[in-house]
Amino acid sequence: MNKTIGILAHVDAGKTTFSEGLLYHTNAIKERGRVDHKNSYLDNHEIERERGITIFSDQAVMEYKGDTYYIIDTPGHVDFSPEMERTIMVMDYAIIIISAVEGVQGHTETVWQLLKKYKTPVFFFINKMDRVGADVNRVLKEIRANLTDDVCHISNSLEELNEEIIEFMAERNEELLELYMEGKYEKNTWLSYMKKMIKDNNIYICASGSALQDKGVLEFLDNLHELTEANYNDEGFEARIYKIGHEKNGTKITYMKILRGSIKVRDEIAYKCRQDEIREKITQIRIYNGAKYRTIDSASAGQLIGVMGLSKTCAGQGLGHDLEELVYNMIPALKSKVIFDTSLNVKEVVRAFNILNEEDPSLKVTWEEELGEIHIHVMGPIQLEILERIVKDRFGLSLGFGKPSILYKESIQGEVIGYGHFEPLGHYSEVHLKIESGKRNSGIEFKNLCHTDHLTKGNQNLIKYHIYEREHRGVLTGSPLTDIKITLLTGRAHNKHTSGGDFRQATYRALRQGLEKADNVLLEPYYDFKIKVDLNHMGRVLSDIQKASGSFEPPQNKGDKAIIRGRVPVSTFMNYPNQLVAFTGGKGMINLVFGGYDICHNKDEVIESMAYDKNADMEYSSSSIFCSKGQAYVVSWQDVEEEMHCL
Repeated sequence: MNKTIGILAHVDAGKTTFSEGLLYHTNAIKERGRVDHKNSYLDNHEIERERGITIFSDQAVMEYKGDTYYIIDTPGHVDFSPEMERTIMVMDYAIIIISAVEGVQGHTETVWQLLKKYKTPVFFFINKMDRVGADVNRVLKEIRANLTDDVCHISNSLEELNEEIIEFMAERNEELLELYMEGKYEKNTWLSYMKKMIKDNNIYICASGSALQDKGVLEFLDNLHELTEANYNDEGFEARIYKIGHEKNGTKITYMKILRGSIKVRDEIAYKCRQDEIREKITQIRIYNGAKYRTIDSASAGQLIGVMGLSKTCAGQGLGHDLEELVYNMIPALKSKVIFDTSLNVKEVVRAFNILNEEDPSLKVTWEEELGEIHIHVMGPIQLEILERIVKDRFGLSLGFGKPSILYKESIQGEVIGYGHFEPLGHYSEVHLKIESGKRNSGIEFKNLCHTDHLTKGNQNLIKYHIYEREHRGVLTGSPLTDIKITLLTGRAHNKHTSGGDFRQATYRALRQGLEKADNVLLEPYYDFKIKVDLNHMGRVLSDIQKASGSFEPPQNKGDKAIIRGRVPVSTFMNYPNQLVAFTGGKGMINLVFGGYDICHNKDEVIESMAYDKNADMEYSSSSIFCSKGQAYVVSWQDVEEEMHCL
């Protein structure tokens, strides 16, 4: 049986050390490495060993009692959360490591919410029980208060189920309650129910120990083996790509989990890249184990593999007919400009960042040709430090990054019709688009109402392609356009003069002309926050939230603690965790999760500071180009409707 187990935690909870223990006890490694000794098996990148943190999701394979386990060690720092989220998609089960001293921390809650989103069954391991201040009962209370009340601590093996475990399960299952009332405690029956309840996310098993001292790890592994299962369908083929990598020579590696069916070398895989259908043959299949790998001829459902031969794949992509596109929670709210010396070859710099963008799509690398600038999206400053080192080590390029700034977006309120016409001599295209406001955080939706009497299906699809081929800019700050519905109403082509690129011009101009007439709004990213502080600090926190233009629900009091939930702009609150630590003496806890975009609280100030000149944007024009008597002429957006050829 193949099982994929993910190890997750707040940074420094002992996640990598725990993973080393699992590998050691299954003879996958001969001796356990340590993060502080810079010799851990899964932190095999030099930069990880130097910093003592996990940055990249790496996998190892171990055999235990007849089953094959794929262990994925994930990043624990919030700046690398997008990579963590992509790996969660392929986990059969997850283990959350919590420090017995620090307890449930801010990022622990983020991890928990992601696992709940993807319905991943969870085990808990309370680590560092050897340290001064370790308190398993306090941590269990924190888990019940902040994560789930359906957690049960198991301090020994499952050879005998004690009264506490039996009562815990009976309280959560009517069939077991009947068995309990009848005094029927047959072990295999209760273990079978336990296994199902864990898989269905009805209960969560917790153990404790010390990964560094190798206490409790083997017992945990025995229970994990007993209580997990992974059943896969051998028919059809589906897979989820969780990571993209490149060898030193530039060869692309597509890391995927096979969800159903099987594949073999020389099989042809069909998948989509943007709107294009791609068909490519697999040239090699690899099983990775840390930095090493072995090649195999075929792979089946449940296996984690690296595949060669697929050139257009991207991280997070699904292969197969039934896999829907995922909506990510961990989305960068900051952007930064790449700063590089003019002596560097621009094409080489762009090429390097395009490769990095394949590996981490959340970067959303853009090349602003008219400005000669590269912009990226990031989670935070630590990510920029790591990127600077990666670019130097992998591509030999010395560069830096500008100070991260808030990533704003734009949308509209209401509904408008946008018109675009492109007819310089020898060219012809016309597009009419209805543009209306969409639901908040819905992105861009496209609908087609154009009749084939007006435009061929091929030209209609071309317009759709141009809507989705890139992020479009708003007219207020030049920020990406979002939360709009675009409907193709009609258009026109010419049998002789319409050529490649004409509909791109007409589509862009129609979109821009509509924006000129619309009620445009500026959007900014928000955090959904949860803050837990002593009651005597509650007043200070509520005042800080109001000053930051945030909102909050009525606070909840639990003992001597206050729990405050709410919503606040990223721009005013991104540095607040450090402030909270300072005035609470490290006792305050804060969890910040990206909460999507909403109306900007200081629109005028932002528009003025960004100083975007919509008329100087060379890539977007709201005017249209017409032709009369062999001479092209420009019509401004205010007058363009009267000139349109379509009625």
